[in-house]
Amino acid sequence: MTKRQRNYHVYLPIAFALVLISGIILGFLLQNNTSPHRGISFITGSRPAYHKVDEIIRYVDNNYVDSVNQEHLETDAVKGMMNDLDPHSQYITAAEFDAMNDPLRGSFQGIGISFRIEKDTIMVINPIPGGPSEKVGLMAGDRIVKVNDTLIAGVHVTNNMAMHKLKGEKGTKVKVTIYRRGVPKLLHFTITRGIIPTYSLDIAYMVNKQLGYIKLNKFSATTYEEFDRAVKKLKKEGMKKLILDLRNNPGGYLDAAIRVADEFLPKGKIIVFTKGLHRPKTVALSTSKGQLKHTDVAVLINEGTASAAEIVTGALQDNDIGVVIGRRSFGKGLVQEQIRLPDGSALRLTVARYYTPTGRCIQKPYKKDDFTAYYSEAYHRYLDGEMQHPDSIKFNDSLKFVTPKGKVVYGGGGIMPDIYVPLATDTIHSFYNILANKGMIYQFAFEYTDNHRAPLRKFKNFEIFDKGFNMSNKEYQDLVAYAKEKGITESPRKVSLSKNKIKILFKAYVGRNILNEKGFYPIYHEIDPVFKKAVQVMDKRHVDD
Repeated sequence: MTKRQRNYHVYLPIAFALVLISGIILGFLLQNNTSPHRGISFITGSRPAYHKVDEIIRYVDNNYVDSVNQEHLETDAVKGMMNDLDPHSQYITAAEFDAMNDPLRGSFQGIGISFRIEKDTIMVINPIPGGPSEKVGLMAGDRIVKVNDTLIAGVHVTNNMAMHKLKGEKGTKVKVTIYRRGVPKLLHFTITRGIIPTYSLDIAYMVNKQLGYIKLNKFSATTYEEFDRAVKKLKKEGMKKLILDLRNNPGGYLDAAIRVADEFLPKGKIIVFTKGLHRPKTVALSTSKGQLKHTDVAVLINEGTASAAEIVTGALQDNDIGVVIGRRSFGKGLVQEQIRLPDGSALRLTVARYYTPTGRCIQKPYKKDDFTAYYSEAYHRYLDGEMQHPDSIKFNDSLKFVTPKGKVVYGGGGIMPDIYVPLATDTIHSFYNILANKGMIYQFAFEYTDNHRAPLRKFKNFEIFDKGFNMSNKEYQDLVAYAKEKGITESPRKVSLSKNKIKILFKAYVGRNILNEKGFYPIYHEIDPVFKKAVQVMDKRHVDD
């Protein structure tokens, strides 16, 4: 067994522990035959189990004045108990299991489309290349009217309803009826569901001759393999430095985070360690295999960077690798393990805390009776001025730690970047800020794309699109009129000052609509202050730093 294998063998008990920002479902599981309150049998002297919750539910079921659903009683009981634990321990019902776990598995079973609900109709944004829908001929812009002869247009369809109808086991068939613009009759397709990959890497591209960029949106079962392929590709293209974008990355699998961090570290460095009341201290050490040990790196973070993404950030910051740029991260330092139960439901239970190499626990405080405040804490950072002024952040000296090279870092509430880039709130571009925050540029770009699909099809790749497409002044005035219809007006001067930024974001959204993420990020980065700061910083750093 190699040293690397021994390191990970030590980590096997929690290798697939989930370290993600959960909060979509707050639940807890009460298993039969657990936490018994025991009494003494006067006949045998033994101590038979007594299950209070089971007994109460059985009594209610047998004696309540009206009929009750025993399963619902059990679920409500365990969710009530959940409030005595922490914000990240979750009970997942059988019906919710696939939706909660598919994003981390790296694939799901379905027809292979990205879609949105537009005017109470499922609209195909793009069929996944090579997927079942593309193979039978579904196209971007198609409206799904029926699924298996059931009308789903104009019936208040939701995202969950749509996914329930369209997802299913590999090899099963589903019939869809499509409305396509320009075609007088409805189209009918029979699609055989298949395995559809989901990706945790949004994009990898070269910013300039030496600087590469990789954005990870989560840490799933396939993240390391995706990251590894991207790194090899960029290194062949001349990459000497890297921007690793972990903004709004909510985390995922601990093992994936360890493997990504390992790529940057020399052998024998602590990546992370965990410990809990019922879990001994377990340390993950770096190996000698890292292909980025000599590649300078800037890690981008913000208040949406959590869990496994914070593990990677903390491992590099505490080992004095590269530079961290952005805003303070979320602050999740709890480790979950997931177990599947016989009825198809599951439990994600917090079993340990994780610590960065210097010994920091970056878990932010929470109250057991107020998880809403925990998840809205980022909003209070804005109200308190932290988003605009990092000097307003107060650190606890008792949570001060020092890296090997003497840099002071703090625990107790997320990771503070080395270089802070405040949230842009300039009044010069107020018209841009209003439209962007209200989603109006996004919506206008979507409608524009839907109305111009034929001419947009000529843009087969990003290079052609970037050179050949820009928002015209007439289209900009159409957007201004569109905003006015929605009740948004500004002075002609402010409308003019925001024109360039709005045009760039509009172009980026159209690029995403026709080319997915590779059509979005290289354009959006022109107006992304954190990215621009990272490029500025990295251009000044020597390759051999």
